[in-house]
Amino acid sequence: MERYEADTFDVIVVGAGHAGSEAALAAARMGCRTMLLTINLDMVAFMPCNPSLGGPAKGVVVREIDALGGQMGKNIDKTYIQMRMLNTGKGPAVRALRAQADKNKYAESMKQTIEEQENLVLRQGLADEILVEGGVCTGIVTSTGAIYRSKAVIITAGTALRGEIIIGELKYSSGPNNSQPSLKLSDSLKAHGFEIDRFKTGTPPRIKSSTIDYSVTEEQPGDEAPNHFSFSTPDSEYNQHQLSCWLTYSNENTHGIIRDNLHRAPMFTGIVEGVGARYCPSIEDKVVRFSDKPRHQIFLEPEGANTEEVYVQGLSTSLPEDVQHKMLRSVAGLENAEMMRSGYAIEYDVVVPHQLRPTLETKIVENLYTAGQTNGTSGYEEAGGQGLMAGINAALKIKGKDPLILARSDGYIGVMIDDLVTKGTNEPYRLLTSRAEYRLILRHDNADLRLTEKGREIGLVGQVQYETYLTKKALIEEELKRLNKIRLKPTPEVQAFLETKGASPLKDGILAADFLRRPEISYEELSRFMPESEQILPRKVVEQVEIQIKYEGYIKKALEKVAKLKRMEAKKIPDNIDYETINGLATEARQKLIKIEPETIAQASRISGVNPADISILMVYLEQGRITKKA
Repeated sequence: MERYEADTFDVIVVGAGHAGSEAALAAARMGCRTMLLTINLDMVAFMPCNPSLGGPAKGVVVREIDALGGQMGKNIDKTYIQMRMLNTGKGPAVRALRAQADKNKYAESMKQTIEEQENLVLRQGLADEILVEGGVCTGIVTSTGAIYRSKAVIITAGTALRGEIIIGELKYSSGPNNSQPSLKLSDSLKAHGFEIDRFKTGTPPRIKSSTIDYSVTEEQPGDEAPNHFSFSTPDSEYNQHQLSCWLTYSNENTHGIIRDNLHRAPMFTGIVEGVGARYCPSIEDKVVRFSDKPRHQIFLEPEGANTEEVYVQGLSTSLPEDVQHKMLRSVAGLENAEMMRSGYAIEYDVVVPHQLRPTLETKIVENLYTAGQTNGTSGYEEAGGQGLMAGINAALKIKGKDPLILARSDGYIGVMIDDLVTKGTNEPYRLLTSRAEYRLILRHDNADLRLTEKGREIGLVGQVQYETYLTKKALIEEELKRLNKIRLKPTPEVQAFLETKGASPLKDGILAADFLRRPEISYEELSRFMPESEQILPRKVVEQVEIQIKYEGYIKKALEKVAKLKRMEAKKIPDNIDYETINGLATEARQKLIKIEPETIAQASRISGVNPADISILMVYLEQGRITKKA
């Protein structure tokens, strides 16, 4: 194929999924001339798996993307067909917003945003090769021979990298949803020294809504109270015409059909080579691993307002198509279900993430970044968060500015990236609340308070969004001050109210803030006994005031731990340090430190195999200033 010089950009993003969309928008909004290259213009921000966003940990990431100036939260708020707050009976650290998207509208809306964005060129093409000169990435070459030069390249190829779809005994080369795969880009990465791994994910069948007997399933409606992912979406834009999801269950008959056909299941016959995710197993995997369970939940989730397709969550499978038909029709409500698309597994290549810096720039090739499923993660939210950070850091580097690296105490995005580059992953990585040691302060409700200033500093948060944030912050601070000044007296009305709550009566006057600290008292109930505020507070302000007062002690302890961590993060490890010259390090620690190349003492302390004794030796070595660098 004859090559030709096609165009020059500041940033090139390869792949227009959820990572690529955020990366390209961020770079363009920060003033970089950017190209977003996609195999198929009809699959921009496409949802090949479950058309939903949010849930535990993942929902926090969508809010963090929004607070930093990203697009995912705004886009789902325009295109959802159902919105629900999960875990409302639990504490604020585990509450999670989840939205069911209109699959086609979500993709169309994001594509329109990208097309209208200044500094951003959206183009269809297939990247075959990265161009590297003197260890620096200088552009890409497409399958048509087009050479695109750039100052930075971000690869967000998702599951298209040497993708292969598997259904029973059938295995063929394909990207997600029978799209074109990317076959040569992995070879180009390998040629430049990258270690490539092979992962697997899967989807369930899609069935026709009109063939489902919903009368024998349990309805799962959306919330009546307005809620949104973006902090800038007003309550007035709440969708009053939401579609319900429905719950049913597999049964012993379903499990019998699966067990009788395990000899045809690719994951047990050896056809599947890639490693799948433990946290999102196929139905055949669940039946084998949890053989004592008589049933498993199956959620029937509409894929949009203008389609009959229903996503059968919980029935992810790569069993042969004839088995899928039998399995579906054994489930209550699906006895006559028509399968519109069969479930499948997809294998794809990933860049082993220990080869990345915390900026998501690769250590092997300068100015080359990777993000999303290319880095071994699963999920749209994880992809979007990485894409945003890769786009931000590529733009900052081009502008000669310091990178933006989120600490584990800054957000779930920081937790995820640190996990990837420090610990790596031997399976598709999924964010969980248990991965965050500071989850009490990394809540979905305060993502704007944590990250909006950072988004503003780098130039991604616009004036309107910033003013909305400043107003909210000021109202919270004013109300907290007010509640710490007002004293409630033990009036008959207050004592009678406490009696109805089964709470101990007041013996003396009490600050309104201390009264609210009682677990049985809500802000709304407190407000009955206080002078009226000068203005009606928005419910999001009230929510923050109540959380900050009720959990003040716990939050204070968490912040003390964060301060200690930041002192360790401030202790930088020089580039190119020669760990072979440090006496006393355990052999495993030395090997891991050489492999990961941690940038701070705190990051080094989180590496598996590096013990506190190794950290002590390393700190003494650094403090003495006897630093030997590799030749």
